[in-house]
Amino acid sequence: MNIRSGIRIIGSLLLACFLFAGFVQGAEKGVVIKLATLPPEGNSWVKMLNALNTEVMKKTENKVQFKIYAGGVLGDENDMLRKMKIGQIQAAALTSGSLSAIFKEINVLQIPFLFQNYDEVDLVLKKMDVLLKKGFEDNGYILLGFSEVGFVYLMSSTIPISSVADIKKAKVWIQEDSHVAKAVFDAAKVTAIPLSIPDVLVGLQTGLVDVVYIPPTGAISLQWFTKVKYLTNVPLAYIAGAIVINKDVFNRLPAAQQAILLESSQRHLGQLKAIARNENQEAIKVMVKHGVKIVTPSKDQIDELRKLSNDGMVRITGKAFSRKTMDDVTSQLTNYRKGVK
Repeated sequence: MNIRSGIRIIGSLLLACFLFAGFVQGAEKGVVIKLATLPPEGNSWVKMLNALNTEVMKKTENKVQFKIYAGGVLGDENDMLRKMKIGQIQAAALTSGSLSAIFKEINVLQIPFLFQNYDEVDLVLKKMDVLLKKGFEDNGYILLGFSEVGFVYLMSSTIPISSVADIKKAKVWIQEDSHVAKAVFDAAKVTAIPLSIPDVLVGLQTGLVDVVYIPPTGAISLQWFTKVKYLTNVPLAYIAGAIVINKDVFNRLPAAQQAILLESSQRHLGQLKAIARNENQEAIKVMVKHGVKIVTPSKDQIDELRKLSNDGMVRITGKAFSRKTMDDVTSQLTNYRKGVK
């Protein structure tokens, strides 16, 4: 080992000791869990986090509390993941794409046209509960609970999008490190432009991209709706949201505090799910009121989009998610649709 390598190792050990000591000292006086999220102040996710924090503080007699960093002030979700790994923050409220960086099987939830309605979403998440909790724990995180962002819709700032041919004419945004979206665009032979979510608004303003995909509430809260003219009225894929916390941090809490954190988180996230579903419907109305036109593709055009998605999923099955997980989920949905319990 050379001197430089030795210094780096010693520095890393000192940083780790400092972070651990800081947490333990905080635990004696009251634990502060730093939690980051992308939605801005005023968004329902942030309101839920503030309500959760108030309840946790009350039930633990101020021995546990969250310090919430909203609006992407700590960077995008990839930045939040990096900060959790080095201990700068202990928790984050993340969406499916970033959650899959911790446990890839969650990618299966993002398969386009997988779900026909919210009842199917609830069924699959309930069936996958044990698998997902174990998957996150095995990778160093405790899953405090799931909620959702909602179904994704295509939105365009230039031309109405109703077919694969329309998509090929456009400059399409792709979320960085999104395996599922990349597979679909590759199947369509579309070269999408990767941008972090905080950069998309500028991309729409400058014409770098003119087609984006996001749940309606996201388009409102991130102000993307001010730069788009068309919304394609086809729910393409489902985006979940969840709160995760570093397992070591969680395990240092007394059992009673762990129970409070889990119960309160799951209840507040469950309440948020109902709110999110209503708000997504209302968000479409708001967009229409502001001049966004609704585009309704024909059945043949939707079938073409579905076939394109299926071709893309063939390419990544076994890579972005396991075949077993996909088979389990599709089997559950098939049985549900047939009325088999």
